[in-house]
Amino acid sequence: MSEPRILRFYLDAGLRKKAMAAEHNFIGKIEQVAKNAKFRVEFRKNSTEERLNSATRRGYSMFHMDDPEHDRALTFRRVYQYPFWAIEDNAKRWEWRVAQTEFPSEDVSRKEANRFYGFWQNRLFGNATETKEQGGLVYVPLQGKLLDHRSFQYCSPIEMLSHVLTQDPSRPVVATLHPNEVYSEKELKTLNDLDQKHPRLTVKTGDMQAMLQRCDYVVTQNSAAAFSGYFFGKPAILFGRIDFHHIAANVHALGVELAFEQVQNLTPDYAGYLHWFWQIMSINAGREGAEDKIRQALIRAGWPM
Repeated sequence: MSEPRILRFYLDAGLRKKAMAAEHNFIGKIEQVAKNAKFRVEFRKNSTEERLNSATRRGYSMFHMDDPEHDRALTFRRVYQYPFWAIEDNAKRWEWRVAQTEFPSEDVSRKEANRFYGFWQNRLFGNATETKEQGGLVYVPLQGKLLDHRSFQYCSPIEMLSHVLTQDPSRPVVATLHPNEVYSEKELKTLNDLDQKHPRLTVKTGDMQAMLQRCDYVVTQNSAAAFSGYFFGKPAILFGRIDFHHIAANVHALGVELAFEQVQNLTPDYAGYLHWFWQIMSINAGREGAEDKIRQALIRAGWPM
């Protein structure tokens, strides 16, 4: 039995209000694509009960960042910066289409990629990328759950930091706490003990741009700070799975020692990669053709568009 052409968005209060007032550009484009395909569109509250009930309602569902609850549901999420978005069948970035696609490094439109890269360097960081340097330090942006080894991680964040100190025995290491995370006393004590044990280690909060200007390379689980580092031409080691892994030294693929060995001479095509990652593989909601890319994403999911 075919499903009725109903699309229900499940949105938090602020986002739902903007969507209903036609004040959210990307949601508005999805809505228009759906209406062009003769869908009725509804905006519902985002709650555990509503998401679970979505599976029993006929039609199709769209979630913001949350995992789809059934096979007629998709999730949409900003791809690190506006106006870039993704529409996927799950919320795990490392399982997204871009993560599973090989970067065509031999097929880069050089002029277009360089122009795009320069534009977004300036848009995001002003002239900060012009004053970058090799400051002789390793930048380790930490996220949350410092003592936990989660399924997408090679090891816990604290163990990762220990690997950095072991594998790079000479450079100063600056580990930064995320300003929006809440850390437990046990986490902070463990981090402080490591700090006391290693004079080369400095622990601070935030300060991403300054660290990206000064570091030789970035080590993280899957922090977006490493993605930002690409705009500074800074290579990255990733201990966690993520969508922007293609040009990094990936510990899951290489192992710890080889990843640290490779990062010393890692000089990928940052401009070509970021142009491919954002402009080709993501949906640029500010560009002509965004609605067609939305339609193609829905067709890939099997929706009747």
